Amino acid sequence: MSTLPPCPKCGSTYTYEDGTMLVCPECANEWSASEAGASDEKVVKDSNGNPLADGDTVTVIKDLKVKGSSLVVKRGTKVKNIRLVDGDHDIDCKIDGIGQMGLKSEFVKKV
Repeated sequence: MSTLPPCPKCGSTYTYEDGTMLVCPECANEWSASEAGASDEKVVKDSNGNPLADGDTVTVIKDLKVKGSSLVVKRGTKVKNIRLVDGDHDIDCKIDGIGQMGLKSEFVKKV
């Protein structure tokens, strides 16, 4: 059995080696073998495309209604010491006056 990784573009398991490159015969995608392991890590980016990391400080870019209450997180609110998580929201944080929140990275920008 082949131990080559599946194609990152179409997911085909019929990949083969061509010198130092890996090739998918179904979609004609070519990539290097060193890129195959690096693409598994998910990179969370803010609304401007800057990569985010645990402990960063971000600013909310639009008013966000808090589900289940009448509170609103106002545009320009600074959020310190964020934590990146997997799931429907990318960021776990604590906002002054509101408490624990889950935010999507598309609604924040890195400070």
